[in-house]
Amino acid sequence: MTQTTPRKTVVIASGGLDSTTVAYLLADQGSEVTLLSFDYGQRHRTELEYAGRIAQHLGAPHVIADLSGLSRLLTGSALTDPTVPVPDGHYTAVTMRSTVVPNRNTIMLSVAVAAAISRNADAVAFGAHSGDHAIYPDCRPSFFDAFTAMTREGNDGFLADCFQLLAPFIGLAKADIVETGQSLGVPFVDTWSCYKGGRVHCGTCGTCTERIAAFSLAGVTDPTDYVTSVAAVAR
Repeated sequence: MTQTTPRKTVVIASGGLDSTTVAYLLADQGSEVTLLSFDYGQRHRTELEYAGRIAQHLGAPHVIADLSGLSRLLTGSALTDPTVPVPDGHYTAVTMRSTVVPNRNTIMLSVAVAAAISRNADAVAFGAHSGDHAIYPDCRPSFFDAFTAMTREGNDGFLADCFQLLAPFIGLAKADIVETGQSLGVPFVDTWSCYKGGRVHCGTCGTCTERIAAFSLAGVTDPTDYVTSVAAVAR
């Protein structure tokens, strides 16, 4: 199906660079966006505050789905289990496997699709990109295609023919997203990446390392404050 600009889009919004740029891209194209965030008991709940800031910038509704009870079930992940430390290092390192939350995107996308149908929206969008593919299987094109097929089958008779699932950055690198965000006027300072759950980006976890590298590769000034001086030098 040929993609057209959706009239109304539910954007899965983490408050990070990727989902924020997706929201700005769709708003720039003329779609009416609603930002949908999830409290699933994650260590880095700070991201919800930043998603709210982005919604204010866009003048868009911001809805937080309370799935915090899931954290009791999602043990073993560094993002939801306080006994598992968040690893430092490169985002694609094998140690980053501890940050996988089983079925996270399946859960979020399923709720987002249900919300979109209920709100008479004609699209759901999320910010998966190529840098996620190595560690997160639910960010890969094969997952996205399978979920799209499942969505149409599971909502047969209730889903408009024009309904779209959008992942505009799924084949792009993080630096490409920064470049796109820069062109759209994304307020990078009001986005959040760090997995460690502090009030300032740590500068050493996988997502901070990826963020620093993306700004550097894109040749865009990184406005982020980091705890470590090493991160500050790297940017």
